[in-house]
Amino acid sequence: MGSRADDIRKKIAKRKKERDRAARDFQNRFFLAEDEEKHGFEKLSSFEGGPEQEDHPLFQKEIIMLKTLFSACLVLIIAIIFRNPSQVLEPARHFVKNSMEKDFQFATVSDWYEKQFGKPLALLPFTDKSKKSQTESNQNYAFPASGRILEDFNTNGQRIMVETGKGAVVEAMNEGYVRFVGEKEGFGKTVIIKHADESESWYGNLKNINVVLYQYIEKGTPVGTVSEGKDEKKGAFYFAIKKGDDFIDPNQVIRFE
Repeated sequence: MGSRADDIRKKIAKRKKERDRAARDFQNRFFLAEDEEKHGFEKLSSFEGGPEQEDHPLFQKEIIMLKTLFSACLVLIIAIIFRNPSQVLEPARHFVKNSMEKDFQFATVSDWYEKQFGKPLALLPFTDKSKKSQTESNQNYAFPASGRILEDFNTNGQRIMVETGKGAVVEAMNEGYVRFVGEKEGFGKTVIIKHADESESWYGNLKNINVVLYQYIEKGTPVGTVSEGKDEKKGAFYFAIKKGDDFIDPNQVIRFE
């Protein structure tokens, strides 16, 4: 009889301990609950990686590596397309140009980047030395082509016309990247080069063009050949320099014959 009474007391004590433990758990849960739980939402889970799981579920190395490899292959393919002069690849070059000009607006994004951060895109190989030389007043620019001025800057306030030998080569006055290749009103077939100091040099009235869009070129790189001038035995091209929204007289920068 006594043994049975002891069992009953033990069961009562055990149930009391379980009730006390449940009450403490409820109290702790109520006062230590996260804001989401207090308002009836489930607690947001957080990732706590252990020794057996080191990577975050949102960061998968295999996916990142695959995307990086794909991007590198895409850049390589586009570089090959533009470096290869084959006419077979002309439709592909045309598609890429239209996509970057109309859909992506690469030049617009590039301008925004430069205005925000005050320097060229990191992928462009401008050096500190070249940037410093850009600000020097006695900087030596390359002559686009030897010749004499037929029309000065005051004729239309945008450009000058330079007469050269027939079929003369026009060279970039300074390093930069090609931001436009095509037809420009008042300039004809034109190449525009963006320089590290945010100025642009324009080369118009070209017969042939030797550079491609977004190509980085050094000072003195041939950009094209001149078209025939007023004298059929000679050639001529348009040359302009633009700073911001305004054209400036090229004679202030380069002295022609």
